[in-house]
Amino acid sequence: MSQIGLPFDWAGQARLGHFIVSSANRSAAHHIEGWRDWPVPISVLSGPPRSGKSLLAEHFAQISGGKVIEDVEHQSNTQLFHEWNMARDSRQPLLLVSRHAPSQWTVTLPDLRSRLAAAPHMHIDEPDDELVRALIEMGLHSGGSAYSPDLSEWLTRRIERSYSAVAAVLDELNRLSLATSRKISIATAKEALQNTGSFPILTSESDTADGDEKHSKEPE
Repeated sequence: MSQIGLPFDWAGQARLGHFIVSSANRSAAHHIEGWRDWPVPISVLSGPPRSGKSLLAEHFAQISGGKVIEDVEHQSNTQLFHEWNMARDSRQPLLLVSRHAPSQWTVTLPDLRSRLAAAPHMHIDEPDDELVRALIEMGLHSGGSAYSPDLSEWLTRRIERSYSAVAAVLDELNRLSLATSRKISIATAKEALQNTGSFPILTSESDTADGDEKHSKEPE
């Protein structure tokens, strides 16, 4: 796993940090870095909420001097077609950012549809285990929260594989740390998340109550 130096404000916790690259987003990150090699000066970036699309788009604008259009689903076909032609004629790169792939956009102009079909499209997937673990650790560290060494692994085995779920859990745990000024243990994390109704479902039958009890006895 590697990092691209980017401003990081994930889950509203940090002012500075890094965009973490894993198998979930590596292709998208490398495509942005290699903007000079695009076959056409336009590309599409899609991905789920809170997946770092805006951070990659900001990085793209900084390194390329290109233009970014976010939430393209809310742009008119005519405007997108105009922007496309401007990018093609000026050779100034253009990045279109969306939650969804172009095939899911409402495109009524045949010429725009054909151009979108020819453009490179990079998608950010929901986080894999490696990225979930790294985001948990970065989010707790950025929030100034002390936590037990095995907390991130314990959460990674149970949390829903989505950026939004990771952000929600981090928000709750960082609030807990701020309110109690204590290190977050597995036991306190489990109780806090259960109380909010957001406790992740166990992913393996091997995660027994005895195992949780063993972890809960560690010093806080």
